[in-house]
Amino acid sequence: MAYTANDFKKGQPRWCPGCGDHFFLASLHKAMAEIGVNPWDTAVISGIGCSSRLPHYMATYGMNTIHGRAAAIATGAKVANPDLTVWQVSGDGDGLAIGGNHFIHANRRNINLNMILLNNRIYGLTKGQYSPTSPRGFISKSSPYGTVEDPFRPAELCFGARGHFFARAVATDASGTVDILKAAYNHKGAAVCEILQNCVIFNNGTHDAVYSKEGRAENAIYLKHGEKMLFGANNEYGIVQEGFGVKAVKLGEDTNAAGKAYTEADVLIHDAKCEDNTLQLKLAEMEWPVALGVIRDVDAPTYDDCVSAQIEEVKASKKYHNFAELLETNDIWEVK
Repeated sequence: MAYTANDFKKGQPRWCPGCGDHFFLASLHKAMAEIGVNPWDTAVISGIGCSSRLPHYMATYGMNTIHGRAAAIATGAKVANPDLTVWQVSGDGDGLAIGGNHFIHANRRNINLNMILLNNRIYGLTKGQYSPTSPRGFISKSSPYGTVEDPFRPAELCFGARGHFFARAVATDASGTVDILKAAYNHKGAAVCEILQNCVIFNNGTHDAVYSKEGRAENAIYLKHGEKMLFGANNEYGIVQEGFGVKAVKLGEDTNAAGKAYTEADVLIHDAKCEDNTLQLKLAEMEWPVALGVIRDVDAPTYDDCVSAQIEEVKASKKYHNFAELLETNDIWEVK
């Protein structure tokens, strides 16, 4: 059955005008329509926060759970009903602070979830406290003199938990967001999508370098598996290897250690399928250009498949297969 974005819409979104949640919601509706899974075979599960209102605006099954527990509830839903397509939506505070433990273990177990992290580097719903992704020195209502701690890098946290899929998009980039959402759905296992977005009230401008189309042309690179890592308005820049790391260079102008100008032949080819995540993590952590698209996409056994297989294996070895047979397995007597 062919769907349109309208088939997944419900209600009137209640977010601040200009909030990145509006942009992401529209992209999610479009991605779901293009994926084509029935709304009644889909569940959207969230925690608490501005972004966690999202299930209210989906014509699917949905659950607005408690703070930080979206991944735990989503895990239960997926394991109990393996045929259900589950989208988990969390903010950077909800997903990485109180929900951080669930985040890393969902990745470690490789549960077949589409895990959306809407990262605006602030607690918006509770009026502007700094979050686990706020940069050092960030001034907020809970850090009036600036934070004195370093932030989480979501990609680093995902990779450190042995995550097999990580992608990134900007909320205002509809096509880029739809692309990674579809890739997350097609990946079997825990698929983390980091969405960069501004909070127009408490942290406006935090992702301004890539929030506009012009900004992305100058400050972002769209990674595509199997293709050269070129970027810039005319592909005049490229990503090359430097020692154990990577760096961006301007082709024909910047030179290597031997004094020769870099050419397109020196530019690396993106390999999202490589099991060794060393280069993928280097790309994800670049400050310039910001890496967008699918950064890592590696196949591995999923927790829910393994649990289902184990259940069938144990059932096959038992003498009983239902409760009535269980009661008749041991000694039986009748009291009159």
